[in-house]
Amino acid sequence: MGRATLIGFSAVAMWALLASLTDASGKVPPFLLSAITFSIGTGVGFVTRLFMPATDRSQKIPPQVWAIGIAGLFGYHFFYFTALRNAPAIEASLIAYLWPLLIVLGSALMPGEKLAWNHVVGALLGLAGTVLIVTKGGGLALDARYAFGYAMAAICALLWSSYSLLSRGFPSVPTSIVTWFCAATAVLSLVCHLALEQTVLPDGAGQWLAVLGLGLMPVGAAFYAWDIGVKRGNIQVLGAASYAAPLLSTLVLIAAGAAEPSLRILAACVLITGGAALAAKSLFLRKPATESGAGASEEGARASEGGARASEGGARASEGGARA
Repeated sequence: MGRATLIGFSAVAMWALLASLTDASGKVPPFLLSAITFSIGTGVGFVTRLFMPATDRSQKIPPQVWAIGIAGLFGYHFFYFTALRNAPAIEASLIAYLWPLLIVLGSALMPGEKLAWNHVVGALLGLAGTVLIVTKGGGLALDARYAFGYAMAAICALLWSSYSLLSRGFPSVPTSIVTWFCAATAVLSLVCHLALEQTVLPDGAGQWLAVLGLGLMPVGAAFYAWDIGVKRGNIQVLGAASYAAPLLSTLVLIAAGAAEPSLRILAACVLITGGAALAAKSLFLRKPATESGAGASEEGARASEGGARASEGGARASEGGARA
């Protein structure tokens, strides 16, 4: 459980590079950038498939899994880009970034999952920290003129949280299926680009390297890591910890000299880190299962050894009785 959660969180860490790499990629329009990077992400999947068992590659995939995966990856990006076209970026981004909170709350509806107070409070603290970062300490002004854009952003949040939660219901489906989700997203993004955008390609080696970095990590390996996390990890902890992405992204920009450190960022860091730690409280406090299991096994072995000795004594007594 802990290892899968950490793998899932590595996706959040990779998504923190999204802003800086996107900025470095130049003026490539969103859908074209999505088509190129998801094509690279598809290549990442094909490489990893070479090291997977043949049974995983030939497994039959239920039709609903295809619908969930393509709606999750392509649907999220389609509605997010649409939201940015029809609403201010700050408000649209914050509404779209409700998905970690929706994952935490929605997990209560899943079989075998238990939602505790610390999961909810941890996610809310993370959301508060994200508001500080995205608004830069300013206020929010939701304007009715941008209602359509806000609705598109809300659909983003609903789609990604639903994709994450519903994927958990198919733990036997191999992560290699994400390869085809990326391929479908690349094709559909190219169609949207040809219909909606003018073609502007990266200019120079630096911008192409940024695009390559996007495809290898935030729009590539991250989706495979996220699939492992939501299927086998602690989904409440993973949801709350996902609010670290905008914080890590800001820290990357500060390290690159593109942003300035401030008390607001420090406060956001405290809120998001504290929220993630609170959500993961049960992981830190519970006794390792291996230790208790080892103790139980040792005591069981001792009991069995005692039983064997008693049986041996009984056998000798019976033998003595027979001789008498």
